[in-house]
Amino acid sequence: MKSALEIKKTKGRNTQWKKTIFEEMGGTYRQVGDYLLPNITVPAEEEIEPIGLWGKRHARHLKEHYKVLYMNLLTSGKLHSYLAEVDKQAEDMFLRLVKEYADRQDVTEQLKKDNPYEWIGRMNNIQACVREVVGTELIYT
Repeated sequence: MKSALEIKKTKGRNTQWKKTIFEEMGGTYRQVGDYLLPNITVPAEEEIEPIGLWGKRHARHLKEHYKVLYMNLLTSGKLHSYLAEVDKQAEDMFLRLVKEYADRQDVTEQLKKDNPYEWIGRMNNIQACVREVVGTELIYT
């Protein structure tokens, strides 16, 4: 990697450049055509857990409404782990609330056996309500 000073000298001019703060901190540049571009990389992040539906929705929400937080998480290499944690919390909350709502509304296995279409309708309604609650409480905040 060359510094801006070295690249300038190779161009055949005797003009001296003062080192930039970026170079003083150990940064280097690469030459692309007539431009000097800094060699900047984002830290590698381990993607152990996949990000599910809830994590992807939260990522989109952050990207649209909280751009600074999104960029800070992205450039620090913590975005994936943050989104995986939000996804896990949201999925746990979703499953817990579906069970609670089903118990409150007497949507049981017996109803499933006796009247499967009624059971499907009620469970779809419960899941729609719970998706709204999880979205409001965790995802879009």
